[in-house]
Amino acid sequence: MAIHYHPDQGVILLCDYSNGFTPPEMTKRRPVIVLSPKIQARPHLCTVVALSTTPPQKPMPYHCEIDLPFDMPKPFNAKTVWIKGDMVNAVGFQRLDLIRGNKGKDGKRYYLNTPVGNDILKCVRECVLRGMGLSTLTKHL
Repeated sequence: MAIHYHPDQGVILLCDYSNGFTPPEMTKRRPVIVLSPKIQARPHLCTVVALSTTPPQKPMPYHCEIDLPFDMPKPFNAKTVWIKGDMVNAVGFQRLDLIRGNKGKDGKRYYLNTPVGNDILKCVRECVLRGMGLSTLTKHL
C-alpha cells in the first residue's frame, strides 16, 4: 500500500525496488530513511537512502552502522542497521509504504512513523555526501 503524503525527514519506510530496477541497482523491498523535506515543485516524490541489516563486505566511508532508537518488525529486526549512503534515490510515493507494527490492544494496526532523531540523520547526511563524492561538505553539517 502506497503512502499518500510526504513523510517527515528521518522517518523509516519500506521501499519496493522490485519493479523497474535491475542489478547492480537494488531490486527488492528494503527499509529506507527519508532524506528530503517536502518540496513544493516535486509532488509525490521523496528522496530516500537505503538501509541494510547485512554488513557490507567491505565497509566504506559512505557506510555507517547505527542503532535505531526503536524496534523494527521482522525481517528487519536486526540490532543494528547499516546506512548505504551510496544508494540514494528519488522515488514516487507508490514505491513507499509505512512499516507495519503489531496490532494494539484495541485491535488497530500500529505503523512506525517516528523519525530517527538528529544525530542519526546527521550520520545519514554524512554518508550520502561521501557516497556522492562530496565528502568535503560534511564539515558543514
